[in-house]
Amino acid sequence: MFSLVSIAAAVADETHEAASKGLLADTSFWVLVAFVIVIGVFIRAGVHKSIASGLDKRGQRIADELDAARKMREEAQELLAQYQRRQREAENEAAAIIEQAKADAKRMAVEARDKINEQMTRREKAVEEKIKRAEAQAIAEVRNQTADLAVAAAERVIAERMDKTAQGAVIDKAISGLRNDIN
Repeated sequence: MFSLVSIAAAVADETHEAASKGLLADTSFWVLVAFVIVIGVFIRAGVHKSIASGLDKRGQRIADELDAARKMREEAQELLAQYQRRQREAENEAAAIIEQAKADAKRMAVEARDKINEQMTRREKAVEEKIKRAEAQAIAEVRNQTADLAVAAAERVIAERMDKTAQGAVIDKAISGLRNDIN
């Protein structure tokens, strides 16, 4: 505050001195005249118009840059929204693929289990048929052996009871009859 008061006092002293010396000796007056002349030259040359148009151009350029920045921001937000939507779609698609894979795995497991059960059933049937054939073959062998033993026993009994010529004819006839009956 003290400095403002001292500056005001100094200006008042100079103004007082200038008034006492005359207006032409005052430097402030000549500075004012030079300033008015410069302003007049600037107005005459149209500097104020060029400054105003330059400021207008700069203001328009700044406004255009702001509009471009707004547009870029909107485009960036749209791109972000698109990428987020694509990400959600990709996540949904991945989840659907996982669910489909799980369903396929369950279906394949069921199919595999069914095929295994089917194969086991076929093998059981094949084994049962094999056992039946072995039983039938064993029964046939037992019958053949029984028939052969019966024929041999009959031959002995007949041989002991009959004479040799009658015996031979009866035996041959019985043997051929038994073999035909058995087979």
